[in-house]
Amino acid sequence: MRTRAGIILIEDGKVALIERHRGGLDYFVFPGGGVDEDETPEQAAREAMEELGVEVVIRRKVAVIHFDQSTQVYFLVERIGGEFGSGTGEEFTNADPDDPQEGIYIPIWMPVDELSKHEKIFPADLAGLVVRSTIEGWPDAPVIVRERSK
Repeated sequence: MRTRAGIILIEDGKVALIERHRGGLDYFVFPGGGVDEDETPEQAAREAMEELGVEVVIRRKVAVIHFDQSTQVYFLVERIGGEFGSGTGEEFTNADPDDPQEGIYIPIWMPVDELSKHEKIFPADLAGLVVRSTIEGWPDAPVIVRERSK
């Protein structure tokens, strides 16, 4: 089973997302990546520099989402350095936009109040949690979600 660590970075009422165009599909995901065998989800989440070009500090774990074949762990983070959009990870430097298996990655800021207006933000449960939590406050414990393939 594969584990992915992701981040929720919110600044000025906007959340950092990765806009993806791959295999004829257009969608958004929360920044993050796979957790290597020799690292923790927290260590992997701090690698936001690769995707976004920013250095972050983790404030709290907010969600664990279990899919059929993977688990995704998400952390609320705060930027402490770097320049948004200057990521140098392999997906930016070595990806072929014409290859449907690779596609393109574009770091963007999306207003939090627009998250619910988009059908293709993944994971959808996390987008809903972000909208609710910016209004009501973040839950005391991480939210656990179990999603099934459709």
